[in-house]
Amino acid sequence: MIVVTGAAGFIGSCMVRRLHDAGYKDILVVDDFSRPDKMRNLEGKKIWGQVHRNDFVRWLEQHHADVDAVFHIGARTDTTELSTAIFDALNLNYSKALWALCSGFQIPFLYASSAATYGLGELGYSDDQALIPRLKPLNPYGQSKQDFDVWLLGQPLPLVSGAWAGFKFFNVYGPNEYHKGRMASVIFHTARQIKATGGMKLFRSHRPDFRDGEQSRDFIYVKDVVDVLLFFLEKRPPNAIYNLGTGQARTFLDLATGTFRSLGLPPDIAFVDTPADIRDTYQYFTEADMTKLRTLAGYSAPFFGLEEGIEDYVKGYLREESIW
Repeated sequence: MIVVTGAAGFIGSCMVRRLHDAGYKDILVVDDFSRPDKMRNLEGKKIWGQVHRNDFVRWLEQHHADVDAVFHIGARTDTTELSTAIFDALNLNYSKALWALCSGFQIPFLYASSAATYGLGELGYSDDQALIPRLKPLNPYGQSKQDFDVWLLGQPLPLVSGAWAGFKFFNVYGPNEYHKGRMASVIFHTARQIKATGGMKLFRSHRPDFRDGEQSRDFIYVKDVVDVLLFFLEKRPPNAIYNLGTGQARTFLDLATGTFRSLGLPPDIAFVDTPADIRDTYQYFTEADMTKLRTLAGYSAPFFGLEEGIEDYVKGYLREESIW
């Protein structure tokens, strides 16, 4: 049996789809299952069963012998949430409890970290584990991911290859993010705005070294993300914390222009001030160093280019608001 936490969410539901397409039939989904808009992400997916997030730790204690691997993708991901207590409970301490059980019962544990741990990128974007304790996230969400990474690296770690891996997700976009509201990808919001108004608004730059629209991120398509996770399940590469981006930063202007193109429309882009509540913690540049994934893990498959990913997302899903 394969377990996916956060299975009704964006990346989690895509992971369930990828596992099913790869022939895995016994999939246990874990989430809080309280939001109808998220439950839509599980429609049409064959699963073995579901367990509420609050009950899963006890369930795993009792049924660990039936579990072949845990994909721990579920987390509180709102970067505007300021309550450290919420992140301690849902991200840090919950992850510790799952790690303790998976490590003790020798269950492979594949979990989601975040590029938010890199903060402003003062130390670059290398996933060299010697640098991890020195990173300075910009918000409580990023700090909760950082705290777990640091805590995990301080534990007695299994030496057997494939026993665990962490993944610093960069800017993931793709189907099944309809429920995320403000936290959905810029591509999602761009397509929605274009449909409603014919135009798109991007955040204005508030730094002199970046022109408007040239803020850059490492955007990775969710289908690439779940392909990498499946690779780790099946190939069991060395245990480590890995970056998971494309290795190529692209501008928000590129992203918006590509979305207009996929909709068959000429670009109509305006700029608005970045909201004050996120302005001081806004990342202007991210770009994953992908050396470790390519060399240590041996992952060689190409990633979607930004324009290719946007076209697949917009034409395959956003136009009709369908799920994957």
